Amino acid sequence: MAREKSPGRGCSSLSRCLLGAALLVGLRLCAELRRAGPRPPARSAPPNPAPPLPAAHVRPAPGPPRGASRRQIACDHMSTGSPAPDASPAKKPWSVCLDDRFGLAHQIRNKQCRLYSLGLGSDDTHFEVSMANSGCEVHRFDPSVKSAHILESQHLWYHRLSINWRDPHPAVAAQKLHSNTRKLGTILNEFGHHKIDVLKADLESAEWKVLENLILEDVLEQIGQLLFEIHLHWPGFEVGGSDSSVVRFWYSLLKELERKDFRLFHSYKDLSKPQLFLKKDIFNASSCYTLSWVNTRWK
Repeated sequence: MAREKSPGRGCSSLSRCLLGAALLVGLRLCAELRRAGPRPPARSAPPNPAPPLPAAHVRPAPGPPRGASRRQIACDHMSTGSPAPDASPAKKPWSVCLDDRFGLAHQIRNKQCRLYSLGLGSDDTHFEVSMANSGCEVHRFDPSVKSAHILESQHLWYHRLSINWRDPHPAVAAQKLHSNTRKLGTILNEFGHHKIDVLKADLESAEWKVLENLILEDVLEQIGQLLFEIHLHWPGFEVGGSDSSVVRFWYSLLKELERKDFRLFHSYKDLSKPQLFLKKDIFNASSCYTLSWVNTRWK
C-alpha cells in the first residue's frame, strides 16, 4: 500500500503538527473522517426485527451524533455484548448490526452464522458465549489455550492459534517457534471456511498490520462485519517512521475500508485507558477504541 510523502517544513513542532491528527484519529477516529457525501436513506424497522439473541443485549441503536461523518451508518437494531454495570472495567462492549438489510440477523435465525474471534489471552469471552448461545458457530483463536482444538460447547470452539500478518517460513529456524501462527486467509483455507459473518479482533496493537494484510490479500470480501479494538498509544508492531507517517498509515487503512464499502456503525472510547496518542498526553482522548464496521455489500 503506497504511503504519502512526509509533510513539508511547516510542521516544525511535532506535537503541534500531530495535535489535529490526534483529535481526528483518536476521538471517534473514523466517525469524523469525512463530513461530505449523501447520507443513507432512513429505513423503517422490519416487521419482526428481534433476532434470537438474549433480549437483555438487544437495543435500538442511536443515529450518529451531531456532526458525525455522513459515512457512518445508523444501525437501527444493534446487539451489544455489554457487560453488567458492576462488571470488571476490563470487559468491553462489542456490537453487531442486526438490521435485516445486512443479513446477520437472518444468518443467526437460520443457525448459519459464523464468528471468528482473535485474541491474545483475554479472559473476557462474554460476547463469544452470547453469540454461541444464539446459534452462531464461534471460533476463538488464542495461543494461550492448553489444547490445539477445544469444543467448549455445542457452538463454541477454542483453537491454539494466533492470527498474524504473515505465515511462518518452515525453512527459517527462528520462525519454527511460531508454527501456531497463521494469516487469517491461511486459516480460512485450512478450515474450509469461505465466509465469516463477524470478525472480532483484540490483538494488543497487532491489529494495524493484520488489518493491512486483510486489505492487501482481499480477505475483507469474505467478512460481513468487522469489530476491532484499536490502540493508539504507540505505532504498533512493525509500524515505524515519524509520528506523522504513522498517522497517515493508520488513516490509509481506514480509508481503504471505506473504499471497500465498509461503514462504521458503532464506536466506543475506553475511558479506563490512559489518555495517550503516540506516547503524548491528549486531553479527553483514549489510547484504546473499539470500532464496528459493516460490509454494505455483504450477501
